[in-house]
Amino acid sequence: MVVSAKKHERNRVVRSAVKTKIVRVRRLMDHGEAPSAEQVLAAVSSLDRAAERGILHPNNAARRKSRLMRQANRAAALAADPEAAAQAAAEARARAKGAGSSRRKATAKKTEG
Repeated sequence: MVVSAKKHERNRVVRSAVKTKIVRVRRLMDHGEAPSAEQVLAAVSSLDRAAERGILHPNNAARRKSRLMRQANRAAALAADPEAAAQAAAEARARAKGAGSSRRKATAKKTEG
């Protein structure tokens, strides 16, 4: 087997494992649970290892870690304070696509003229 094919196969396995760990943490957050610190650390360390080995670009790994940690911190804060979770959900609905001020302006123009 050619060396590049071996490296490609090994890199593919590592990238898949990294994605799996990240998806597991995100699924917990999507269901309203705060992921455990061990799960988040496992995902972050797998990203670090992949970047160290040259499988992922270091900036790519840093960006993914930053996004994951931001989501995990938000989920932990919302799990600790249910009232804040309700408020965050209301704000998210207000920012949802199609609920912006431009839509209200268009409706106002139609009713005027």
